[in-house]
Amino acid sequence: MALLGGLAAAGGAVVAPMHGTILKVLVAPGDVVEPGAGVAVLEAMKMETYLAAAAGGAVAEVRVSPGDVVESGQVVVIVT
Repeated sequence: MALLGGLAAAGGAVVAPMHGTILKVLVAPGDVVEPGAGVAVLEAMKMETYLAAAAGGAVAEVRVSPGDVVESGQVVVIVT
């Protein structure tokens, strides 16, 4: 499995770097994460990729569920 920081987005959002399917959500609203902590697992092209928070903070919102198909640039989690 690859570890990939979510693409930078305004407001501490972690976004999908590519089109794929969310396999797991590793955090819930209110959880505190450190920089680089995995927040979700994305499957794309038969590879699993961990999406990681670029900065530490509290998870304010989780916008996906396991099984959701996401597009490149779609917000997955917001960390404040």
